[in-house]
Parts: sequence; structure tokens; C-alpha cells
Amino acid sequence: MELRSTKYEAQSAFKSIDWPLLALYAILMVCGGVSIYAASYDYDHANMFSMDEFSGKQFMWMGISLVVGFCILIIDRRFFEAYAYPIYAFVVLLMVITIFVAPDIKGSRSWIQLGPMSFQSAEFGKFATALALAKLFSTYNFVLNRSFKNYLKAAAIIVPPIILILLQKETGSAIVYTSLVFVLYREGMSGFVLFAGLCAITFFVVIIKYSETMLMGIPLGEFIVFILVLAIMVGMVAFYCKSLKVARNILLGSIVCGLVAYLLTFADIHINGLIFFFSLLGCAIIYLLVAMFVEKIRNVAATLLFAVLSVGFMFTVNYVFNNSFEDYQQMRIKVALGIEEDLRGVGYNVNQSKIAIGSGGLTGKGFLNGTQTKLKYVPEQHTDFIFCTIGEEEGFVGTTTVLILYLALILRIIHIAERQRTAFGRVYAYCVAAYLTFHLGINIGMVVGLSPVIGIPLPLFSYGGSALLAFTIQLFILLKIDSTRREFGN
Repeated sequence: MELRSTKYEAQSAFKSIDWPLLALYAILMVCGGVSIYAASYDYDHANMFSMDEFSGKQFMWMGISLVVGFCILIIDRRFFEAYAYPIYAFVVLLMVITIFVAPDIKGSRSWIQLGPMSFQSAEFGKFATALALAKLFSTYNFVLNRSFKNYLKAAAIIVPPIILILLQKETGSAIVYTSLVFVLYREGMSGFVLFAGLCAITFFVVIIKYSETMLMGIPLGEFIVFILVLAIMVGMVAFYCKSLKVARNILLGSIVCGLVAYLLTFADIHINGLIFFFSLLGCAIIYLLVAMFVEKIRNVAATLLFAVLSVGFMFTVNYVFNNSFEDYQQMRIKVALGIEEDLRGVGYNVNQSKIAIGSGGLTGKGFLNGTQTKLKYVPEQHTDFIFCTIGEEEGFVGTTTVLILYLALILRIIHIAERQRTAFGRVYAYCVAAYLTFHLGINIGMVVGLSPVIGIPLPLFSYGGSALLAFTIQLFILLKIDSTRREFGN
């Protein structure tokens, strides 16, 4: 009876499997193996499938991943939903163990070694966290916005892996989990939270980048942030609070005060920027409070909360940056923001990577003909910087093709998410899409110098068995859930 059930599961899964998603997965994975061979090729004419080559080991992991994927397809779909929490608990426990047993590798304790093999528990934590979050949202009568308690439940699933990975000194992997905020947004979280997060990132970058230049007695970064806070307040009053009159008055009042302060400088009367902006912001807040009672304006609390938190955040940025970040992390951020170059130190990889991509031109130098690659100018080119190999050897055409393939993969996952008939399937699919999108954006950003180097691999492309296996598990669980959507839908 069990044999017949397993056979039925396999036939059912393969009959209704999403072949476009599987094809995109296979194409990217094979292209990744070929690119790894190109990145590590050194004129010794070694076979691409030789176990002495990184590419050979990667192809071995491809075979292992496909076997694991096949096993996932023949497992009953209800297994993943029924055991979502136990799987999550087991992986979290594994992360805890990792902190104590993993060897120190370049300052990180994130790799568990089992004989000749090693794996990174943080990679497997992604699908476990996605399953647990999907299980939470599939709970009867669970609605994220129904109570604050539901937000705490979601946070209780997302936050522990982040903390444990930070304790492993693997900041890049921990940041990936923050992408799940987009899943919460899809499930009803207010867009105000996403907007606040975007503002926090913008304020952080501006304050750090312009911390050395002074204007009106304060750093230029804080000067700009004060203006941004006032501008956003005006916008929120106009569109969120729906009071164009009050928004116009705050805007005009700020402009007039700014012009007066500027004109006073011609009379050698210098105004302290900190006092000026606090006075201006204080007046705007008082006026808004008065207008709330006089003109019955709604949603003022959110606007005031944003202004107060923004100013508080502004004054903590430099302290956190200087006291909470390691020296190498500070340098990586400064290099990414163009504050410092350090071409022989932290900025070396990124600079050589940009040279490699730029030298590829439109169509590239040809397969195995990349000089930057062959002369090993870019360290770790077969792992985190694999994209620059594509740029040098295949040029703009090659990099664009790869990005289109990734875009097609992500859009396909979103399409699959939207056609799910259960919250479990939908939430899990969006978790996978969020992970992939974040990995892609940060990795490409690292390679071209738009984001700090934080050690995030390019999914299905970069060398690494545990990363490939973890992404495979994520995608094949999704394929299994999707293949039975009609059977388990309402």
C-alpha cells in the first residue's frame, strides 16, 4: 500500500510539475557550472568535470541536488506543512550548535565540517524559516493585521535565525532574512513600514557619506537629512493626512525661514544649523498639532511619529557605525559609498571586478579568454564574484541574458505564488522569491560596486555545495506544493 502511495505521489508530482520553473533552474545551474570552470581555468587543460576542478565538484553537487529534489517530489505535500515547525526547530538548533563547533574561518564560525565535506547551516535555515512562516499564516483565522500579537508571532520566527547567524559572524547571510519583510507586506503589513525602512537606509547612507563636510556648524549629512524629514512631513500631511492647506503652510514657512537664514549670512550673522533645524521642526510639529484639533486633520500621529523617530535615528547613526561595526565592515561601506578608495585593500576585489566587466565590452572576450580571470586578478571569482567572469568573457550581451533568466525565474515564482489556493503555498512561494531577489540584487551590487561586499553568493551560479543544495530544496519544495495546489485548495 505504501509503495502504491509513493508511486502515485511521484506520478502526480511529475504530471503537474511547473516545467518552465524547472527549466529555468536547470539552465541557470548548468550555466553556473560552466562559469565556475571559466573562472578557475588556468591553462592546464583540465577536464571541466574533473574532481580536481571547482567545476567538477560543483557538477557533483548538481547531481546530489537533483537526487534530493527528486526525493522531495515524491514526498507527500502534507509532510512539509505538518512538520514545518519541527523542521524549523531542528535547523535553529543546528544553528546554535554551529556557533560552538564550527571552526574559525576568516573570522566567521558558520561552517560545520563533516569529514571532507562542510556545510553552512544558515543556508538551510532559509527554507526552514519559509516553511514556518507559511505554516503560521496558514493557521486558521490568522490575519497579520488583526492584532499586534500576530506581528510578534511572525517576528518570533524571523528574528531568531538572524540573531544566531550574527553570532556566527556571518552578517551577509543574516541580512538576507530581512527580505521576508516583503512577504509580510504582501500579506497585509502597512506600506508605511517599508517606507520607513527605505528612509532609514537613505538617511544612513547620506549621513555616513557626508559626515566630514560641515555646513552651518553641522555635518552636511545631518543638514540634508533634516531637509528630507521636513519634505517627507509635508508630503505625508498632503497625501496621508489629506490636508493640502496645512502642507502648503509648512512648506512655505520652511522656505521663508531658510531664505531668511541664508540672507543673514551676508550680514555676518551665522546661525547654528542644529538650533535652526530643531526650531523649524518644532514649529512645524506644534502647528500640525494645532491644526489637528482646529481643522480636524486625521492620521497626524503617524506623521509626528515619523518625524520624531527620524531625528532620533539620525543622531544614532554615527555612534552605531563607529561602535557596532567592525573596522573591515566600516571600510567596506566607505568604499561602496566612494568615501575612500583603498584599491590595494578592501576595495581591491570590487575595483578588479569592475575592470573585468568593463573590459568585456558588448560581446565579451570569448569563453576562457578573460585576462582578468586567467591572471587571477579577482580573488574568489568562482564564488561571490562569479558575475564578473560572465561580464568579461560574454560581455554586455551575456550579463543581460543572465539577468533576464533570473528575472524570468523570479517572475515565474511570483506567478506560482499568486495561483496558490492556500495561504501556506502562497507565503512559502513569496519567501523563495524574496530570498532570490535579495541575493541577486546584493550580489550584482557587490560586483559592480553599488553595495558593500558582504559575502552573498549568486544563486545557482556561485561555487558552493551547501548554497546550491539549499536553493534546490527551496525550489523543489515549491514545485511539490504547486503540483498539488488543486488537490489541497479550497
